[in-house]
Amino acid sequence: MSSGAKAGLVSADVLRREKQELQKHERSTKHLEEESRNAQTVFRDKSGRKRNLAQEQLEQRLKAEAESKREEQYAKWGKGLAQERQQQQNVEDAIKEMQKPLARYIDDQDLDRMLREQEREGDPMAALIKKRKAKENKEKEKPRYKGPAPPLNRFNIWPGHRWDGVDRSNGFEQQRFARIANKKAVQELAYKWSVEDM
Repeated sequence: MSSGAKAGLVSADVLRREKQELQKHERSTKHLEEESRNAQTVFRDKSGRKRNLAQEQLEQRLKAEAESKREEQYAKWGKGLAQERQQQQNVEDAIKEMQKPLARYIDDQDLDRMLREQEREGDPMAALIKKRKAKENKEKEKPRYKGPAPPLNRFNIWPGHRWDGVDRSNGFEQQRFARIANKKAVQELAYKWSVEDM
């Protein structure tokens, strides 16, 4: 039979022996049953190695956090950093204006400065004020060379403003540029020759 007992007409001794054997077998497997009841589930990947689920969850959480930070950064860049700064400046200006009293008197310096900075149409002094502001804002610029295009050099340094346009070098720069161009041409030719029959 499927239970392991003999089928058909069986004596009492045979039945007793079979029952004892079954009980002995059950007792021998009882500790395995207890161990398996309290055992933790082992998760394995396709290759059969054990998976550390806690570590995987931690990695996924860190990855999601990094992804959300990157998305937040791109969202910030998408709006425009300069526009965001301008909006923040506008909010700060509005808060500053709200804190001022409603009645503004003649000795209010902010109001005076704001009115002076406004440009009005038909103002005879507007051109002079613009010129004065441009002069104040203009930093002292160093003079630059204003002649024909100078020969190239290794460091892309523009000549000084007093240069007379005469090349007094020993020709090293020109030789260097010629070697670089020749090397590039040879490499290109070798590449074209190598792929010619493809």
